[in-house]
Formats: sequence, structure tokens, C-alpha cells
Amino acid sequence: MLSVVRRKAATGASSALIYGKSVHKIRPAVSTVTRVFSEESLHYPGGLSRVQAFCHLPCAGDSMSLRPIREVVGYLQQPVNMQTWSRSFCSNSEGDLVEVVVPQMGESISDGTLATFLKKPGDRVEADEPIAQVETDKVTIDVNSPEAGVIQKFIVKEGDTVEPGTKIAVISKSGEGATHVAPSDEKPSEKAAPSPSPPAEEKEKPKPKVETTPVAEKPKESSLPPPKSSATEPQLPPKERERRVPMTRLRKRVATRLKDSQNTFALLTTFNEVDMTNLMKLRSDYKDAFVEKHGVKLGLMSGFVKAAVTALQNQPIVNAVIDGDDIIYRDYVDISIAVGTPKGLVVPVLRNAGSMNFAEVEKEINTLAKKATAGTISIDEMAGGTFTISNGGVYGSLLSTPIINPPQSAILGMHSIVNRPMVVGGNIVPRPMMYIALTYDHRLIDGREAVFFLRRIKDVVEDPRRLLLDI
Repeated sequence: MLSVVRRKAATGASSALIYGKSVHKIRPAVSTVTRVFSEESLHYPGGLSRVQAFCHLPCAGDSMSLRPIREVVGYLQQPVNMQTWSRSFCSNSEGDLVEVVVPQMGESISDGTLATFLKKPGDRVEADEPIAQVETDKVTIDVNSPEAGVIQKFIVKEGDTVEPGTKIAVISKSGEGATHVAPSDEKPSEKAAPSPSPPAEEKEKPKPKVETTPVAEKPKESSLPPPKSSATEPQLPPKERERRVPMTRLRKRVATRLKDSQNTFALLTTFNEVDMTNLMKLRSDYKDAFVEKHGVKLGLMSGFVKAAVTALQNQPIVNAVIDGDDIIYRDYVDISIAVGTPKGLVVPVLRNAGSMNFAEVEKEINTLAKKATAGTISIDEMAGGTFTISNGGVYGSLLSTPIINPPQSAILGMHSIVNRPMVVGGNIVPRPMMYIALTYDHRLIDGREAVFFLRRIKDVVEDPRRLLLDI
């Protein structure tokens, strides 16, 4: 196969080569024009894998400057099967404008809602700086600027539905053509100028009309009071005191899943109470040494996570799930931790919680909670989970019946710690007590297994030494 590379120049190239021989140098002409690029590729088996031809053509209305034209011509053997692929695009000022597109949002997410713009047209942004947020059914994703420059304009509006690859903004690298917000201050002055001229004519016309109009309106007003005097009609609040706000995608998703849980599962809740004396004493005795060694505070959640792991291992049916006519037993424990955020409820997952110690559990919970609050948690960090723990006690909840997080089969609810009088050794003494609740799918889990499960958690929390002795 032979191939010839030929490069032509006309008033714009620094040098030219024809069949490998150099020719005279030409100074480039200085001109900024809008260029249209056309690219064609020939794909064929064997020989050269790709042949491209580039040509620069000016758009209508722009000045013309000839640029170097490079052609690659291939002489191919016959016969040859060829496929032609072409694309065209327009760029101003030699690629000065950059389009910002929505990134990929995860395998299970096809679209989202553009919640808010973090910048305004005319603002300068750096590379990888967030300029907008897209809200999905599960998380909020930042849309970052691909290049440093000035935001020229927004293509979509807040509240619009966008998909991966959707163009939302245009950024100018040089900052030219950006629409700044400053001109808005000049508009009020322009509007104020023409206003003084019409009042002279308007003041003369309404004077005679004002005398006749109130005469017709007064009798109408006198007929309105009688309906108001009826005391039997309910007095509804005025519409001005109500606000209608659209639901976020995350809130709609949570509402749908919770309602599906109620419609699908045979929900039943069993309760018990736990004496928190020993676990709180353990935390009080070793909290300083724990922080010094592991760099994280020792909380109560790690104790309940470890207790839930042992309870799930003793009652594997609680860790199972119904799939059609089958029961899937899962020989691993991934515990979901319900975290309330300003935007809604998210449930990050502790992977392989059975192999974690107290310090690893506390570190992972702390990391996931910070990500959830900041809205930076990923889809993978919330996917899966075999059992959920919800701690409503941090908000002061005394007792509740949590709802199962599909496709799981049970959820543990923790509540606030309250000092209550308890009988210990025949004496009435104050004890820090907590109510715990287990909501389970009664189609799969019988009351016996549910009570044994909750009893195991009670035993381990009240005497953490059981974890060391495995009893």
C-alpha cells in the first residue's frame, strides 16, 4: 500500500511540504474568524486504520482567512470495504467557548433535576469548580467546570430535567462575550426617564372620570356584606398564607419506597427495653484512651452494630429476603445506617460489618455521616445492605415503629435514653433505659425469631463482655 502526504499553504502556513520537499516560507495572516471544521474518516480492514481530511471554511458573515489545509490520501488495493463517518461543529475564536455537560450519574440513574446554579453568568470559575447541582432520586451530584474561564450563559433553567451529556452552560476561556449582571443597574435609570413625560396628559384625563366611577361602585359594595354574616359557613384561611413548593426528587423517591414497603410487607413490630448502664460505663471509662489511639470518639452506635451482627448470625432468617417463591439467605452482613439530612433520608451501608471492630465501625459511620450531610455520598456507598439500624433517639424520640427499607426484611429502631425507676436486686434504683423496636416482615420471620433476635441485642448491650466470650 502506498500513501502520500500532501500539505498545501496559501497565505497562512509557516512552511509547506510536497512529497517531502520543503518550499518557501509564508508569514501567517492575522485574523480571528469563526471556523467550521469538517472531519471525515475512512475505516477499512488492513492498511492504514484511519484517513482524515481537514478543511477550514468560514461561516457566513465572518471575514475570511485562508489556513493550512492538510490532506492525507491513501492509495488502496481493490476491492476495499470502506465506511465513512463525518461530524461538523462550530467554534468561536479558535475554541474559546467550552460547553458544560451533565456527567454520568450512576448505572441505575437515567436523569435528574437541575436543583440550583452555584454561579451566575459573568462569574469566573476555575477548572473542576462546581457551578451547578443536579438532584437525583438518591444523591445530589455536582456539575464541575471543565475549564477555567467566565460563565457566558446558562442553557437550561433551574427545575429542568437533565440527562447525562445534557449541555447546561457555556464558558468562555478568555472571558469575552460574557453577560455580566452589572447592566441590570442601568435599566431602572432608563425606565425612570420616560416616566415623567406622560403624567401631564394622564392627570388631566382621569379627573372627570374619578367622579363618576365611585357612584357605580358604592351600591355594589353595599350588597356584599350580607353573605359574610352567615355564621354556619367555615372560615377558611386566605390563600396568601399558603405556600406551594414542588417536592424534591429525593423526597418523592423516599415517599414511593416507604409506601411500597407498607403495601408489600406484612409489617409487625416487637419491642423491648435495654439497660444502658454497662455500655455507657464502658464508653466513659475508655473514651479518652480510645480517642488517643484511634482518633475517633467511642459512641453507642458501634455497640449496637456489633450486637446486631451477633443477633443476625444467631437468627439468619432476619438477614434473609423473599425473592418470588424463594428465600435468599445472605451469608454476609452489610448494615445500613439511616441518616437524616436537610434534603431527606439517606441510608449509607457498612460493608462486611461482621469483620469490623469498634474503632472501624465508628470511623466508617463518621465518614459516611459527613458525606451524607454534605451531599457528597455516592450511589455505591448506599447500594445494598441486609439490615438497617435507625437511631431516632438523637432527635429525642421515645418510641416508634420504623418502616422496613426494601428489599430488606427487618429494621432496628433505637430511641432516647431516659432515667427510669427499675427494680434491681429487690431495690428500686434509677437506671438509664432505652426502648428498642424491631419491625420485620411477618411473611418471612415468625414472632419467635423476632423476639429471640431482639433479646440477643438486649443481652449484648447490657453486658458487652459477651462479645469477647462469644456467649
